[in-house]
Amino acid sequence: MSTLSEVEIAERLATAGRWQRGDRHTIVLELKFDDFAAAISFVNRVAEVAEQANHHPDILIHGWNKVRLELSTHSEGGLTDADFALAGRIERLL
Repeated sequence: MSTLSEVEIAERLATAGRWQRGDRHTIVLELKFDDFAAAISFVNRVAEVAEQANHHPDILIHGWNKVRLELSTHSEGGLTDADFALAGRIERLL
């Protein structure tokens, strides 16, 4: 699997829903939920699809109701099709 070019990343972000560019090597999703339980429930659903895809985001639960997800293909040193495929699956959970 190879990393995506800047043009490919921009094209995919245009249709990636709420995902935004993080640093040079990541895409990021920031969400706010009604309460802590809803945030944890969402994280558990993300964990299920991440396990199925064998591709795992960095997950930060902060505040009492906020979740930040970061995707990158660390083994490739950047963003790949796998990141955007998982981002799409996560977007469908919302």
